[in-house]
Amino acid sequence: MSKKIRISDLPELDFSEHLDSEQAVAEYLTVILEENDPALLAAALGDIARARGMSEIAKASGITREALYKALRPDAQPRFDTVNRVCAALGVKLVAQAVG
Repeated sequence: MSKKIRISDLPELDFSEHLDSEQAVAEYLTVILEENDPALLAAALGDIARARGMSEIAKASGITREALYKALRPDAQPRFDTVNRVCAALGVKLVAQAVG
């Protein structure tokens, strides 16, 4: 008989470990944006910022490190200005695409 594994026993996945290229970042954000969830977008931007170095992204975006952590926590709903500044600091841009 196989041993059952509880979800709570599994290690938490940290996407920041897998965001090692511009292409990976762009693909990750594209999937996240399709979910249309501001809190998920904030968390994803936080993953990317951690992968790149939160202090570096804070400096490049003109947002304090502490404010950046707060704005990019998983339950946050950051303002568009914050998202835009973080994206610019990460070297990515949001692009509109026709639906359908």
